[in-house]
Amino acid sequence: VDFVESGGGLVQSGGSLRLSCKASTNIFDVYAMGWYRQDPGDPGKQRELVASIDSGGHTNYAESVEGRFTISRDNAKNTVYLQMDTLKSEDTAKYYCNTLANNGITYYPLDSWGQGTQVTVSS
Repeated sequence: VDFVESGGGLVQSGGSLRLSCKASTNIFDVYAMGWYRQDPGDPGKQRELVASIDSGGHTNYAESVEGRFTISRDNAKNTVYLQMDTLKSEDTAKYYCNTLANNGITYYPLDSWGQGTQVTVSS
């Protein structure tokens, strides 16, 4: 499965952005999907899962974005979204999506990574 992320940009602190991720095949009926982020300026930091949505529509969020980010999906369009509100400078990162598998303990990414979309929040 290939992913194309879009919607990133430069925004002031407190602003909003909506990211989109289109998958090359219809997988949303089967797999959970997630949004990850990684700060290119801190290569030692691992890619962080910030939001997930399973095939039943149940969502989970990292504590750092809970209440500010909303993940959703449109199965007919093979697209998953991430609405980001009340953005903070620490949200600055490149954002990626991926299908998720669950090993009984945690989610982990299944497919190859796309190019991602850069989000930069100015303070």
